[in-house]
Amino acid sequence: MSESKHRQISVLLVEDETLIRMMMVDMVEELGHIVAAEASNIQEASALAQTANFEIAVLDVNVGGERIDPVAEIIASRGLPFIFASGYGAIGAPEKFRHHLILQKPFHLERLGIAIEETITESERHR
Repeated sequence: MSESKHRQISVLLVEDETLIRMMMVDMVEELGHIVAAEASNIQEASALAQTANFEIAVLDVNVGGERIDPVAEIIASRGLPFIFASGYGAIGAPEKFRHHLILQKPFHLERLGIAIEETITESERHR
């Protein structure tokens, strides 16, 4: 990737497993992006989805036994892109948002980087 093409992207992370969330923060930063906000439950995630300043979100599908659907709805209503992260694959994603990219857990740094770039590029194309 050329330096001119690469830019720092702000990311909202929603993941209930502390160690996985910490690993995702490290991955986002290693990719040269910044974590704008993190949430470990649906209540925090909903509040951040409404108010935080971010360009893309990476959302765990199942957060502490609760579905991510309401958070995805808020982010979609803001016109912001998001990616799902799921141990369940496409089956776990909310029906309404099945067209969104789904990262199968566990995923590698390179896969996360590609997912962020593709999703941001696609979002910018539709503006």
